[in-house]
Amino acid sequence: MTDVSLSALDLAALLCSRVCHDVISPVGAIVNGLEVLEEEKDESMRAFAEDLIRKSARQASARLQFARLAFGAAGSAGAAIDLGDAAQIAKGFIEDDRIKLAIEAPRVLLPKNQVKLFLNLLMIATTAIPRGGQITALAKVEGERGDFLISATGTSARIPPHVEGLLALNREGVTIDAHAIQPYYTGLIASEAGFQIALSIEGETMRIKAQAKP
Repeated sequence: MTDVSLSALDLAALLCSRVCHDVISPVGAIVNGLEVLEEEKDESMRAFAEDLIRKSARQASARLQFARLAFGAAGSAGAAIDLGDAAQIAKGFIEDDRIKLAIEAPRVLLPKNQVKLFLNLLMIATTAIPRGGQITALAKVEGERGDFLISATGTSARIPPHVEGLLALNREGVTIDAHAIQPYYTGLIASEAGFQIALSIEGETMRIKAQAKP
């Protein structure tokens, strides 16, 4: 295994690319819908365009809210974030026709890096079920420490390629690009927060366990 290192500039650029990748699709759909409204006279087509704009605007908003917490500063250094609020934002971002999300998380303030870790682990869980399915997340909190257990169940569930190495901040032969940056960033957060992460697979369920290092 080889240590993976990135400059601060490359890390920032790749995270920006990842956010743009997540947001460009609904924003593009909004633009397409507006073009239809400008050119189309048929009422049924106009109604379709309006519905597309509404759905895409909600989707873009959900993705931006999630990115602000998962990748952004989300307050000053050392700030705490309400875990319950983060869970609701995660549901808006992740749930769709393919994936359902059930979260059990108390409404407590946790150090922001722990909340960011939780959100990023939920993102990794979505990549474990490429055909969709059910994600279940449990957050147990004692004092200012949370333990997180996440399971992703679905057809062809897997541990995503290279993710375990990237979470450990090392992987020989991996190119850190806009797709790989998210699990690598998750590893950085875990290291900063003093957490260890374990992934396992059993049948059609992939599990992620994150807890503070002893």
